[in-house]
Amino acid sequence: QVQLVESGGGLVQPGGSLRLSCAASGFTLDYYAIGWFRQAPGKDREGVSRIGPRADITYYSDSAKGRFTISRDSAKNMVYLQMDSLKPEDTAVYYCARDGGYTSSRFPWTALNRYDYWGQGTQVTVSS
Repeated sequence: QVQLVESGGGLVQPGGSLRLSCAASGFTLDYYAIGWFRQAPGKDREGVSRIGPRADITYYSDSAKGRFTISRDSAKNMVYLQMDSLKPEDTAVYYCARDGGYTSSRFPWTALNRYDYWGQGTQVTVSS
């Protein structure tokens, strides 16, 4: 019963902040890499950030770098995405996903086929 549930999305003005949460059940987050992805209307799903087991390694997209921060709370079995200085271009449905660890390392962290479980998504809207 592996499950990922995102929360924390909503409407925020440009320049504002949101913290997204990804709650995991059925497995221990510390043993897996977790990615945050987003999909805007009419666009492909794209990688935003990724955190490795025990937060040893993190990755960010160019657009997220310097504005977003990924972290985990092992005790709560949760991963977070702190989003600051939000822009209208950040408007999208945000998903967290688990890297199953079986995909070849030749695929980048942003490759969707690395991830075997996905949450339902949470809507982020940045508008004045």
